[in-house]
Amino acid sequence: MASSQQSVSRPPVAAKADAVPWMTISVVLAALFMAVLDSFIVVVADPSIVADLHASDSDVQWVLAGYQLSYAVFIITATRLADLFGRKRIFLLGVVLFTLASVACALSPNAGSLIGARVVQGLGAALMVPQVFAYVTVLVPVARRHSVYGVLGIVMGMATIGGQVVGGLLIGADLFGSGWRLVFWVNVPIGIAMFLLAVRYVPKTGSAAGRKLDMPGVLVLSAALFLLVLPLIQGQQAGWPGWVWACFAGSAVAFGSFVVIERGLERRGGDPLVSLTLFRQRSFSLGLVLVLALYALIYSYYLALSVTLQQGLGMSALGAGLVHTPAATAFFVFSMVASRTIPRYGRRVLEIGVVILAAGYLATGLLLVSGPRITPLLVIPTLVLQSVGGGLVITPALNTVLSRVKPESAGVASGVLSTAQQCGGALGVAVIGAVFFGSFHPEAVGRVAAGHAFAIASFATFVIAVVAGLVVFLLPKRPAAQG
Repeated sequence: MASSQQSVSRPPVAAKADAVPWMTISVVLAALFMAVLDSFIVVVADPSIVADLHASDSDVQWVLAGYQLSYAVFIITATRLADLFGRKRIFLLGVVLFTLASVACALSPNAGSLIGARVVQGLGAALMVPQVFAYVTVLVPVARRHSVYGVLGIVMGMATIGGQVVGGLLIGADLFGSGWRLVFWVNVPIGIAMFLLAVRYVPKTGSAAGRKLDMPGVLVLSAALFLLVLPLIQGQQAGWPGWVWACFAGSAVAFGSFVVIERGLERRGGDPLVSLTLFRQRSFSLGLVLVLALYALIYSYYLALSVTLQQGLGMSALGAGLVHTPAATAFFVFSMVASRTIPRYGRRVLEIGVVILAAGYLATGLLLVSGPRITPLLVIPTLVLQSVGGGLVITPALNTVLSRVKPESAGVASGVLSTAQQCGGALGVAVIGAVFFGSFHPEAVGRVAAGHAFAIASFATFVIAVVAGLVVFLLPKRPAAQG
């Protein structure tokens, strides 16, 4: 049976054997940027959505959660569909779905239609994102891969941190009176451009005759992820009722059943949805735990910061977005530093980064409980410190997970990585969100409540950063051999 990566139609550009196909990589990275950006850009739009659509708190939460839920549940299935039908075809389908769903979001007349469009948009992201990692693994020479993963990490980090800035600028611009709808309209011209460029420059890879879709695996894994992510998203607001814990229990059973199904299929010589041999690689398994922890703290912390600035301090979306600008700049600079130093210093770069990252969260918490009331100028220096550490550890973490994965396993490994990012984000929002919103009562004491709640969130995030640090010190000391 032919490997899904053995037949690769190269993009129509001349290139040396050891060259990076930057045009292809740039196109798929643009899709990654938009998918990650749309996880965060909506955060600063929440107050505008509430005012315009008369949305409830639950509605607003589902505008965020609907995207994240469909994104997380369908990622791994999307990677197998790409193995079966070709990565280019699935990537293009994802771009079309994401773009059309963005139009539907921008035109939504009420909260219900916006939530539905966000669910479809998340499905489009699930089809696009795993192909990005897979294309890097398949098309980029091993000796150059660390630098491309560095750029990939920068793109993801900038979309994460920059989402607040971009969202604030777009809402503040209010072109043609579009308000919050502009955060979705902006996807449309970009999506059209991505589609046209992908048709021209993204090669066909992945389609392999004789392979079948593991439908029992798809159904059981989808159920397991749904039962895990849904209560993580909804549990805090619902007050952690019995159904939440029942979902967690059902998820554990479903994951166990999935392992049994996949092992049985492997023993029979079948084609499992996820090859469990991947998890025997120490760098892959530990790297997934690291990514889970890092994205848990990133997603939750910037949500808490945005709520603190807008609801606690009464800042506009534009003002809240601009507070993130120095941190975004620091992240970009030190992500570049990480991509250049990892090949020489290996794990030491991540060690330094995670220590600085944890120190930044701890410093924020200590500063806010020491007496001063929270102001943007008070927290910007510690936010920059966090971003210095984040740039050094988050960017190379992705390479840590995928650097030793064989090309024939690139698709499923990319799907597992993307799922870990989304599940980590949901876990962080659930845990840190419960801590933050349990202490956040702006209607009572405003700025004091905001500072107190954000201090508690900073301490809780520091604990997650410490866990990430422990994982870093268990990783292989050197990057995968270049050759």
